[in-house]
Amino acid sequence: MQAQAQVKGLKELGIEPSEVFHNLSYDEIFEHEKNNGETVLSSNGTMMVDTGIFTGRSPKDKYFVDEPSSNKNIWWSHINFKASEAVFEELYQKCVNYLSGKKLYVFDGYAGANPETRIGLRVVSEKAWQHHFCTNMFLRPSKEELANLLPEFTIINACGVKNEKYKEHGLNSEVFVIFNLAKKLCIIGGTEYGGEMKKGIFSVMNYKLPLQGIVSMHCSANIGNKDGDTALFFGLSGTGKTTLSTDPNRKLIGDDEHGWDDNGIFNIEGGCYAKVINLDPKTEPEIFEAIKRDALLENVVYDEKTKVVDYTSAAKTENTRVSYPIYHIKNIQVPSKGGHPKVIIFLTYDAFGVLPPVSRLSIEQAMYHFLSGYTAKVAGTERGVKEPTATFSACFGAAFMTLHPTVYAQLLGEKMRKHNVRAYMMNTGLVGGAYGTGKRMNLPATRKIIDEIMNGNIDKAEFVKHPIFQVEYPKTVEGVDSSILDPREAWTDKAAYDESSKKLAGMFIENFKKYVEGSKDFDFTAFGPQIG
Repeated sequence: MQAQAQVKGLKELGIEPSEVFHNLSYDEIFEHEKNNGETVLSSNGTMMVDTGIFTGRSPKDKYFVDEPSSNKNIWWSHINFKASEAVFEELYQKCVNYLSGKKLYVFDGYAGANPETRIGLRVVSEKAWQHHFCTNMFLRPSKEELANLLPEFTIINACGVKNEKYKEHGLNSEVFVIFNLAKKLCIIGGTEYGGEMKKGIFSVMNYKLPLQGIVSMHCSANIGNKDGDTALFFGLSGTGKTTLSTDPNRKLIGDDEHGWDDNGIFNIEGGCYAKVINLDPKTEPEIFEAIKRDALLENVVYDEKTKVVDYTSAAKTENTRVSYPIYHIKNIQVPSKGGHPKVIIFLTYDAFGVLPPVSRLSIEQAMYHFLSGYTAKVAGTERGVKEPTATFSACFGAAFMTLHPTVYAQLLGEKMRKHNVRAYMMNTGLVGGAYGTGKRMNLPATRKIIDEIMNGNIDKAEFVKHPIFQVEYPKTVEGVDSSILDPREAWTDKAAYDESSKKLAGMFIENFKKYVEGSKDFDFTAFGPQIG
């Protein structure tokens, strides 16, 4: 295959490749991956890639350049670290020198399905599979759009570069993902993991959109086939966000990143990036069927002879994933936009077994739980059973929030009030006990609860107020075993439930203190759990 014509703008970046391939078709990408020896073809025709020693993002290696045009806006924290302009320039030069003289792949596309607020983006990479990943995940331009597309933000992925001088630079390791918002550039080195590119652009949109009064959200979204009612699903990894938004009775708008402007909801992406550990074709048929030619599997285990994937194996990582263009899902909304949502659902995996399977939230309670961003996970069991560990991630995606969490919460609250949005919290984790005694919430029951939320029937039930968490939960839901809806009654040991409730409530209270220290302007503590 012949290299394509010189791509405009590379020389201005300081990159002079030996060959450049620009916005390849899927068939062309397939040939490059195969000829480069980067991937392995699975038994059903899906390409598989191992991403090296990094099978997930490297959050401690994410930096923003401390420069005058953006430093007063950025939420400087354990999420967003500072890098100097001098360090950026030194590493930038190292990246472009490394890439010059090499065969490179350039993807140009968009982030944001709304033409009025989308950004043109460019990703320069040395690996065909990374070009494949970007083609899956970002919005793919038409030929006419591509001819006129001007990249407003560029990622230079020099994954083969390591920063041996990281200690001298005051950085964390040889890996670096550094954003220069003034120059509209991001450089990546030391890690091949595809998610750095996806979440990198999301971090940029999380800076850009709220400053225009648009809410940017780490959530999935779908829309009713008949009524056209839009719903949002917030949740951290493992809570069921992708699974539950992929619903045969509702059209998928997108599975992970959205904006909410004056016209409604729009997808930021053009694809899906789903976890596939323990993927079951019976309970998640839409995702399973999306794994086919043009999809890209990451770090999965497969039989060396047959190339059949073993989705139950975490031998390489628990974070096995697949990326695919959104049209691999049969029931999608085209274009990827919807009206103002009628329903927002916060998903949490509560390994303490304390929260009800479903709770109704006031707007003030929704603000509290949005800022809390709670889920829980079970610690490693190398030495036997361990206690659950609570995770609080602001806005259900703090790792990608470039501005302070209250900026997103305030915008979300304003939108919810204006459009009279109903809010619910769902526990997709344990019921009837904590880890070791409780059982995972049944997926069909969770789907039935969502159906009853969407059709409005759930609000016809009698609701009970939780004495500690203050949320209201229904006594009955059509088609769901009532014995699990009251979380305390579902436990055999009521005293143990009360103790576990107070313990988790204390974690919520302690976590929320940081949002009211020094200011009471955005204080929702009265709408969170109360002890004593």
